[in-house]
Amino acid sequence: MAVNPSRNQFRELMVDDEPTLEEVMACVFEVQEHEVRTYRALRSAPDSTVEELAADLDRDRSNVNRSLSTLREKGLASRERRLLDSGGHIYQYTATPLPEARELMHETLEQWTAAVHDRIDEFEAGAE
Repeated sequence: MAVNPSRNQFRELMVDDEPTLEEVMACVFEVQEHEVRTYRALRSAPDSTVEELAADLDRDRSNVNRSLSTLREKGLASRERRLLDSGGHIYQYTATPLPEARELMHETLEQWTAAVHDRIDEFEAGAE
């Protein structure tokens, strides 16, 4: 996972006295507001399908699918395949529990901080 929070998001986060979960997640994981909304919806309704989430979020299924892909890439959601009695299958999605998501945020931010420290150490003495 790339460890490179957006400069603008990081600046905004640092000047906010009490940033929200959405603001911190957006900054640390470089996700959009709609992806954080999808994460919240999954927390409220585990084992949701894309259709259920699309209806709940009032968004197009393809957009919800993209949000879910991003959340899965960032480790914030998981997918399970469920076989249907009538044949075929569907995918159900579940949000990573908040304690685990918090730990992921800590780990990601620590990696970013270490990368910044390494970069600082690379500066030449007297360089401007």
